[in-house]
Amino acid sequence: DMTAIIEMRKKYGDAFLKKHGVKLGFMSPFVAAACRAITEMPAVNAVIDGNEIVYRDYIDVSVAVSSPKGLVVPVLRSADKMGLADIEKEIIKLGTKAKEGKLTVEDMAGGTFTVTNGGIFGSLMSTPIINVPQSAVLGMHATFQRPMAVNGEVKIRPMMYIALTYDHRLIDGREAVTTLKRVKELCEDPTRFILDA
Repeated sequence: DMTAIIEMRKKYGDAFLKKHGVKLGFMSPFVAAACRAITEMPAVNAVIDGNEIVYRDYIDVSVAVSSPKGLVVPVLRSADKMGLADIEKEIIKLGTKAKEGKLTVEDMAGGTFTVTNGGIFGSLMSTPIINVPQSAVLGMHATFQRPMAVNGEVKIRPMMYIALTYDHRLIDGREAVTTLKRVKELCEDPTRFILDA
């Protein structure tokens, strides 16, 4: 349910733009929520290296952006240490480099997890493909008005499907669903970020 994020953007969007010089988009709350969820479920950020499982102590999030040659996935380094403004600024910087054809191999190498938003192309639902050697990818989709049961009443809400594709050799269903549920909780109630709840 995108109601809270949409309301947050409406209420604080102008102040955010004035202070940070960038708009508050939809991608930054999802990247931040994914980082929080990954911190709680470290297997989602791990990698299989030969016969070993390597648990990383950092989160470098690959974000899908459009370029003249198609989608590319530059990396937000230490995304777990960034606030929403820093995430937005870095996405804009990397997106601009992509559009200008100036991304380097270093810009796209080393991501530990990917967030992609097929919703910008109108996708209602899809199965995002894992960016190997990563072990998981979070897919965001388009937001549409849908009837939902809210406190025993039918309400029209802006709803988005999200999906997590994961490498089942490393991540089991419990970890994957718990991660996806945590992203949902954080995005449906951004106050949880402040309360660390």
